[in-house]
Amino acid sequence: MAVDILIGLQWGDEGKGKIVDVLAPTYDIVARFQGGPNAGHTLEFEGTKHVLHQIPSGIFHPHIQNIIGNGVVLDPIVFRTEMQKLQDRGVDAAKNLFISKKASLILPSHKVLDRVSEEALGSGKIGSTLKGIGPTYQDKIGRVGLRVGDILAPDFKERYNKLVERHRKTVEFYGQSLDLGEQEQTFFEAVDYLRSLQLVDSEYMINEALKSGKRILAEGAQGSLLDVDFGTYPFVTSSTTLVAGACTGLGVAPRHIGEVYGIFKAYCTRVGSGPFPTELLDEVGEQIRQAGREFGSTTGRPRRCGWIDLPTLKYSIMLNGVTQLNMMKADVLTEFDTIKVCTHYKLPSGEITDQLPHSLETESLEPVYAELPGWKVDLNLIDSIEDLPEAFNNYLSFVEEHLQVPITIVSVGPDRKSTLKRDNVQVG
Repeated sequence: MAVDILIGLQWGDEGKGKIVDVLAPTYDIVARFQGGPNAGHTLEFEGTKHVLHQIPSGIFHPHIQNIIGNGVVLDPIVFRTEMQKLQDRGVDAAKNLFISKKASLILPSHKVLDRVSEEALGSGKIGSTLKGIGPTYQDKIGRVGLRVGDILAPDFKERYNKLVERHRKTVEFYGQSLDLGEQEQTFFEAVDYLRSLQLVDSEYMINEALKSGKRILAEGAQGSLLDVDFGTYPFVTSSTTLVAGACTGLGVAPRHIGEVYGIFKAYCTRVGSGPFPTELLDEVGEQIRQAGREFGSTTGRPRRCGWIDLPTLKYSIMLNGVTQLNMMKADVLTEFDTIKVCTHYKLPSGEITDQLPHSLETESLEPVYAELPGWKVDLNLIDSIEDLPEAFNNYLSFVEEHLQVPITIVSVGPDRKSTLKRDNVQVG
């Protein structure tokens, strides 16, 4: 069997959690392979909204094993709160959740480091969620960080104190003091809780599952355009958000990769700083924001909104080897008479291109738009692919023709049931 992978193709917040929840019943294992509590995967069913930050989105299906992989950075405090919320909703997540001993630990001092380093950037802020993600990955790469397996060691407290002292010196370099207050006690209480769960060598667990013929779905966090190598650097996250990240974040050989589901919105959003070629700073952008409830599920920050950007989608599809596309939140564009689609960029030289430059931050790009008729039909009321309006089908075909990958799922509302599957789609 193969590992199928679900990837966001834009700047995150594409709706990956919903699609994992929809696809999950056909899988035996759902695994997160990177990111941390900066992720906010929203699922909505039976009239209730659920937001997951570190726990895989297959957790609501009792027969599915859920794995937090080695590529994830885990905040024990946030994690314990997340588990309690699931327990309050009748979900005993501890039964089918497994945590890699090689996953990195986010300490309270990492969050302080995140804040002081972001403040030091002044007007050049990255737009960090201040969850301690970047500093934790820095410690991982610097080979000084702590991992989940370390909490089982008799000298864990000494290891913790050594790392915190290192952080203290860095914070003092910025002219501030490291005051952890009650966070430290809360951290150790959360670590005690973490010790009671199923801590595993997840790379063995996943590869043994592959050998036994089990179906595995790898769940990415953030989006391809936030990848530390290929995203809009330096306004990116601190991990590899591409398909390649699933190999290193779970311990899976590339030859085991199967289907790659690429998730994107029918328009574009971005949270935080960084370039955004199709951003709308007018009433149209605000209309999209309100209709799509575009406020961060992790931070609550209003998301920047704009028209769909096909050059960036083509770029993400190329880097990930996407085999199927899933279009999310199509219902948000219902009220528009005309829908704009960015097909190319115009460079300062006058050249027209559909390729991304080395740096979107330093290059001045003018979006080149095609305009398509709107559909003016509430897609949320449609429960059959055959009932989609002609104008919307034309929009789908236009996007597919440019991207050369079939759109196999269309989401027309936030609920689990508002998901239409397009079978036997031919492109080109």
